[in-house]
This record gives sequence, structure tokens and C-alpha cells, in this order.
Amino acid sequence: MAETIYDVAIIGGGPAGYTAAIRAGQYGLKVALIEKTDKLGGTCLHWGCIPTKSLLFNAEVWDHLKHAKEYGIEGVSDDVKVNWATVLQRKNQIITKHTKGLDFLMRKNKVTTIQGFGRLTGSAKDGIHSIEVAKDGKGGKGETSAVKAKNVMIATGSDAKMLPGLPTDPRILTNVEILAMDSIPKSLIVIGAGAVGVEFGSIFNSFGTQITIVEYLPRVVPNEDEDISKELARSFRKRGIDINTGAKVEKVELTEGGVKVTFTASDGKQVVKEAEKVLVAVGRSPRTEGIGLEKTKIKPERGFIKTDQWQQTEEPGIYAIGDIVAGLPQLAHVGAMAGMVVAARIAGRYARGIKRERIPACTYTEPQIGSVGLTEAQAKEQGKQVKVGKFPFSANSKASIVGSHEGFIKIVADAKLGEVLGVHIIGPQATELIAEAVTSMELEATVEEMMFTIHAHPTLAEGMLDAFGSVEGMAINA
Repeated sequence: MAETIYDVAIIGGGPAGYTAAIRAGQYGLKVALIEKTDKLGGTCLHWGCIPTKSLLFNAEVWDHLKHAKEYGIEGVSDDVKVNWATVLQRKNQIITKHTKGLDFLMRKNKVTTIQGFGRLTGSAKDGIHSIEVAKDGKGGKGETSAVKAKNVMIATGSDAKMLPGLPTDPRILTNVEILAMDSIPKSLIVIGAGAVGVEFGSIFNSFGTQITIVEYLPRVVPNEDEDISKELARSFRKRGIDINTGAKVEKVELTEGGVKVTFTASDGKQVVKEAEKVLVAVGRSPRTEGIGLEKTKIKPERGFIKTDQWQQTEEPGIYAIGDIVAGLPQLAHVGAMAGMVVAARIAGRYARGIKRERIPACTYTEPQIGSVGLTEAQAKEQGKQVKVGKFPFSANSKASIVGSHEGFIKIVADAKLGEVLGVHIIGPQATELIAEAVTSMELEATVEEMMFTIHAHPTLAEGMLDAFGSVEGMAINA
């Protein structure tokens, strides 16, 4: 039999890899998808985006039940409690459903899935790349086979970083272990106030856990606009969350009843906090070790792979997508779009490179955060003359109806041209509302054009109309 040569082989079956495989299949390309585990979906589906948002929805329902009388619902007694086992069961059912869905989509799009650890073997020979696949899935000494392809996409994802010197113990958690706890902890210290840290802090605060957040940088969600950080911190403190920013963790120790974290506070004083468990949420490391980069022209920096705007690496015919790419945020939707861009390029179809300033960021706390583009500070640092508009959800009728009227929408615009430079939202359904902002920026809409875009009433999205109007001091409802 003739040896199978694929148009593209993809190493890694997370959102970047499986999306690329589906799109390449839709273009009629012959595709191999290599995944080291026995399930597609990667961190996002199994230990990240999907399970955490499942818990978030449970927490949201629970928060509503706590205030049932406000909505005219009586009979909800003080004996009502969270059944954590059922919460986890529902989370697992959602994961299983979508894992099976991915298997179906591979068959539908004629993608060949291969289980094993994929490793590059060098540059292409006669235009064909060879990938060694270890059947044990660990890149060890197991039985190996070769996959041949004209093009290769590396989509191996990332792992949670750990602070150096921490002992291995069930009380010290990453995003993986916290999703498998057999009970809700009474107290939790979260090290890191990026998206992962504040999301888990928000979720477990709703479930009654005493939350302490320790962040090295001067503010929570430090990548967001400063006004967003201030509002989230205010909201969290109102909920009873203990926030410590500008704090340096000195040591984490195990105690008889849990863990003890010692840190130097922003005022220089040493502080000791104790809790049942500690969550380490200090970022993620690219998973590029052992995949054969040293046999190619690719020279990673701190494990990250450099690419051009089309995700092409230094090695012709080899592309990198997802969390491993230098200079791009480690977000599932970024990796997925990168995969679609590469698939289109390989197929000779229309594609646009990813524009860093058009990538939405979403944080699924309560209140939610959605943002895209430049912050006010970034725009000014670039020497732009800016106009800023802000519209509070307290003035939006739908926000009052759903009982979630904290937060605001902030628009950063070019003062002369009216170009939308950035949109920053904190409040109800911010992670959904941000899509309009991304679309407006992709289409290079001006504030004036958005002011004459009809929004349905009453909706939360109507707040966007008022926010654009507020840039010119002409919001209707505030």
C-alpha cells in the first residue's frame, strides 16, 4: 500500500488543534490530528474554560436563590444547600457531551485522529515532514510510528505554572486539582489575581468559601483598564473577599489544618494567612519541551515559539498556534482563530492574520469583564488624543430587571477621527456584550456610526448605544 501523506498534520487536540482540523477538513484537505491523551478538547474543555463556566453558572443560580424573596419567590428555606457532588456531576456531563461532539466532528470532516505523543524529526525532505508518534502518549520509549505531511501545525498547549519550591500536596492546587475537590473548602487562598485566580475566587465566594487573594502586581486583573480593576476590587471587597495587591509571597507551608501563606504586603509588613487550601494561579507555561524543536530551525524563547502574522515559524511548512505562540494571549479563541487562519492559508483560501488589538478578553467573575483594544492608559502612552465615555449599568433598565446593575461600559476613542480604540465592560453579560465592540472595531466603525446603530429595547446591549453616546456627552439614559 502507498504511504499516506497528509496535507496537514496537527500536534495537539485542544481548541487550537481541533478547530484547525475541522476547518482544514471543510476545505477538503487530508488531515491528521495527533493527541497524546485519549480525549480531544485539551485544557479548555477538560480543566479550563468549560468546567469553570459550568461552576460559574451553578454559583450564579445559587446567588439568585439566596435573594429569592426579592423576586417574589417564597418557600426557599434556610435549609437549602449546595450538593457539591451533583455540581461536579453536571460539570462532568457537560464535558462528556462536548468530548463526544468533537469525536463526531472529526468523523464528519474526515479527520484522522491518532493517539500518541507527537515529536518533530527535523526539516522537510522533498517537501514532506515526518512526525514520530509514541503510542504511550508520553514521548517515552513506547512503540512509535511515523506520520508524513506536507504541512505541520504545532498546537501543544500549556500547563499551569507553579511557584518554585512548593511541596506536592492535595492542599496545594492548580486549575486542574481545584475542579476535582470532593468538597467545598471553608477557606481558600488564591495566589494570583489574573483571570484564573479571580474567577475561582468569585465562584467559591458565592459557595460560601472565605477567599483571600494575594497578587504581586499593584492591582487585580492587571491586564485590564485601570477603571475595570478598581471596580472589580470594589465589588469583591463588598462581597467579603480579602484582596492583597502589591504583595510578594515569601513561603507556603503545610499546617495540621491546611496551609499557611506568608507574604510581604504593599506597606512592607509581613502578613500570614491560613486556609484549608491554596490555589496557585500565576500564569501558564508553553508545552513545547520534548517535541523535537531542537531538530528544526525553530528557536523558542522561554519555551514560546515565534511566528509571523500567518503563524509560520522559522521552519518552512511548520506553523505554531495556540498557547505556545510568543506575543499572543493564551486564550482558547485566539488559538482557534489561529488554526482557522493557517488552514485557510494551506488551502489557498482567503485569510486575515490575527490582529493583537482586536482580540477580546473575557473574565467570568461576578461581575463579568469583557474588553478589547487599547486601555485608556495604553492609548495615551501611544501619544493618541483620546475621548472617553462611560455609561453605568445602574441607568440601564434591563440591568435593573435582572437585578445586576453594578459596573459600567467604557469607550476609548480617537478624539479627532472618532475611531473606537478600546471598549472595556464590567457588569452583567459583559462577556457577551463585548462581541459588538469587536465587530465594530473590525469594521473600523466610528463612535458616530455606532451612535446611530439601533439597539433593541429593553436590552443590556442597549447600554452599548448609551456608552458610545457618552463619548460625546450625549448618553440618553444618564
